[in-house]
Amino acid sequence: MSGIDDRGKAYEDRFAHDEELKFRAMARRNKLLGLWAAEKLGKSGADAESYAREVIRADFDEPGDEDVFRKVRGDFDAAGVDQSDHQIRRTMEELKATAMEQIMKES
Repeated sequence: MSGIDDRGKAYEDRFAHDEELKFRAMARRNKLLGLWAAEKLGKSGADAESYAREVIRADFDEPGDEDVFRKVRGDFDAAGVDQSDHQIRRTMEELKATAMEQIMKES
């Protein structure tokens, strides 16, 4: 029975580790997205970092990516930044891959 318990514990540990990596990767993606969007909005330095934190916080509104997309889309619309929905979503996917690579290298 000990072998089964050990495998179960190992599975639970792996699952928890994978979930933590996913969470960290999404937070990193949101920061990278926020910095990308901040540049498009004409922000730099501390203003860009602050905006990136706003994008990270936007992800806690609801499950999934729509809350982050709406944040960036709304800010672009308000500032008159010409970026299509497709471009924003494509950038989100590209930065997700970048964030995953960065997180995996750190682990």
